[in-house]
Amino acid sequence: MIEKLNLTMLTDFYEITMANGYFCSDMADDIAYFDMFFRRIPDEGGYAIMAGLEQLIEYLKGLEFTDEDIEFLKGKNIFDEKFLNYLRDFKFTCDVWAVPEGTPIFPGEPIITVRGPVMQAQFIETMMLLIINHQSLIATKASRIVRAASGRPVMEFGTRRAHGASAAVYGARAAYIGGCAGTACTISDRDHGIPAMGTMAHSWVQMYDDEYEAFKKYAEIYPTNCTLLVDTYNVLKSGVPAAIKVFKEVKPEKMGIRIDSGDITYLTKKARKMLDEAGLKECSIVVSNSLDEYLIRDIISEGACVDSFGVGERLITAGSEPVFGGVYKLSALEKNGKMIPKIKKSENVEKITNPGFKSVFRIFDKDSSRALADIIVLDGETIPEGEEYEIFDPEAVWKRKKIKNFYVRNLREQIFEGGKCVYKCPSIDEIRDYCTQQLDAMWDEMKRFENPQTYYVDLSYNLWKLKHDMIEDL
Repeated sequence: MIEKLNLTMLTDFYEITMANGYFCSDMADDIAYFDMFFRRIPDEGGYAIMAGLEQLIEYLKGLEFTDEDIEFLKGKNIFDEKFLNYLRDFKFTCDVWAVPEGTPIFPGEPIITVRGPVMQAQFIETMMLLIINHQSLIATKASRIVRAASGRPVMEFGTRRAHGASAAVYGARAAYIGGCAGTACTISDRDHGIPAMGTMAHSWVQMYDDEYEAFKKYAEIYPTNCTLLVDTYNVLKSGVPAAIKVFKEVKPEKMGIRIDSGDITYLTKKARKMLDEAGLKECSIVVSNSLDEYLIRDIISEGACVDSFGVGERLITAGSEPVFGGVYKLSALEKNGKMIPKIKKSENVEKITNPGFKSVFRIFDKDSSRALADIIVLDGETIPEGEEYEIFDPEAVWKRKKIKNFYVRNLREQIFEGGKCVYKCPSIDEIRDYCTQQLDAMWDEMKRFENPQTYYVDLSYNLWKLKHDMIEDL
């Protein structure tokens, strides 16, 4: 049994100062609604992937302030003694709704909503954003890289380049959700069931007098699955010839070579020809070496002979754009049993929030089962199937479209009710399969790497009117 860290104090300090402030203002138990959403898709892509919900659930289940935490806060000499006593008996009692992991998500949508005592709902902001932003970022990047590979397996090889231990472990998990076949991170296999994969390092080859001796010993130890690293000295002059000789002598059940440097297109073409001429057509070719979706797409288009890819630093760090800009904003309060919508106004239009307690519906075309649009609605609103429904651009209301012959799915599920988890997390393989299925329901035009078609995320008329009335009032 692995001991779980208590991460309650992993929070921005102002979450605690605000909590103390709410307590001292007799507001600690006032009911508030907060939404998590993001404003822009990384890499100017057409979609993002929701990930990290299971770890958020684990965090919320374990929320408690230890005696050590209380003593630390007491030592700051700024917190009310009654507030500190309140924290000793702290218990999470909020309601939470969320979009399941593996779902394609889009800017502006409330992917998580928290309803509960304002002190609690506010306090969990930091960890929620940390967990969901990180894993959604890596899952999104992985999905792009996997699509670039055009059906060839992609292995996540970035553990040693990750920004710390947790980033390596949960990055591997997110990459698997995004479509990777496995990871180099062993602990991610033990703890999360993500297949651990690997071959050898150049140092293994260097330990022996020559490549042939190094390869033969490895093949004898691993006769059921033998992939040899052929670029330690010279891929075509020594590495591949030595591998061919070993494969013919040892005859491993499964064989492959890996190339980690040089001109991948040229080397794989030449290596493939050498292997085929030696009668080793079943021998696979794996390539690595600072790859991303653009390099993979290019070498495939150039005719590279590659069976699978190992992708490291540019995946585990999402190197091209290493930030997923999820935010957490107040959307409503409850006073005397009545909901009061709240809105944040800004000179920047995209930073104006959507007020009230909301749901998100995805509309699918019945004939193609492809997603047509997402509609954010006020709680209690529905989108009637079997009738014509008009959608419109909330920023350009004259852009309208009437749709029919569709079906609707509520994207969100309730995760916590009164602080009790009411959601059963699917297995990692179920999440991965679900992600693949949901991406198949998206149009190819919105999956382009450059200039993807913008997916419609519209507001119901009632939500749009509430928002603009509140803006006018302000």
